[in-house]
Amino acid sequence: MNKLISLVALMVLSGVTLSVAARAQSVFESIKVSGDLSLTTDQSSAFWLHSRPIFADKDVQGKNVIGGRMEVRSRWSTDFLYFLFACPYKDLYLRPSPDTKKETYGLWDWDVAELFIGADFKDIQRYKEFEVSPQGEWVDLDVNLHNPHHEEGWVWNSGFEHAVRIDETQHVWYAAMKIPMSALDSRPVAAGSTFRVNLFLSQGPPNRHRELAWQAPLSSTFHVPERFGLLKLVP
Repeated sequence: MNKLISLVALMVLSGVTLSVAARAQSVFESIKVSGDLSLTTDQSSAFWLHSRPIFADKDVQGKNVIGGRMEVRSRWSTDFLYFLFACPYKDLYLRPSPDTKKETYGLWDWDVAELFIGADFKDIQRYKEFEVSPQGEWVDLDVNLHNPHHEEGWVWNSGFEHAVRIDETQHVWYAAMKIPMSALDSRPVAAGSTFRVNLFLSQGPPNRHRELAWQAPLSSTFHVPERFGLLKLVP
């Protein structure tokens, strides 16, 4: 009996190990740049062409979404982390009277590309959130899930830059982000460094709202850090 119990325990532990290993395979590689440049949303530019895209093509429950997928690319330097989102759309759901001079609380209720990223692997309830809309509105948050009202983290400012472009012919809008490394991590930046990360696209009004995820949170909220993948800085 003891041998049987030990065997079952070993199988359970093996299953957990395999599950963790499978999760660890969800890696988004950010390619190093030799020098910092101004932001561009041109996907075919040399800056973005030599990156390795990942795709957000699942809904929040992990089911394939028909009719579009968001492509995301990343690059990094000693001082900045760059992202480019290519977001397909049928119709855009936009805030009236957009304000691009200051951050917009509640931007997540409209069409928006979202990045969740954390450097703390000991307390995964702490991470940063960045959002950009097709109109160039933005918000950044210092998220602390230990706080029941973690949206209060929007008063934090990272100093990140962004640029947007809408391609009405191809029905794709683009958002580029340039985030200071100092806003993300106190560790020295080097090839091989990793961050916890997830990426999302929110689209449409409440009656036909659609959400795309890179790593499905398996929840009604995006804020499930246990489901994040990894961003790895590579040469």
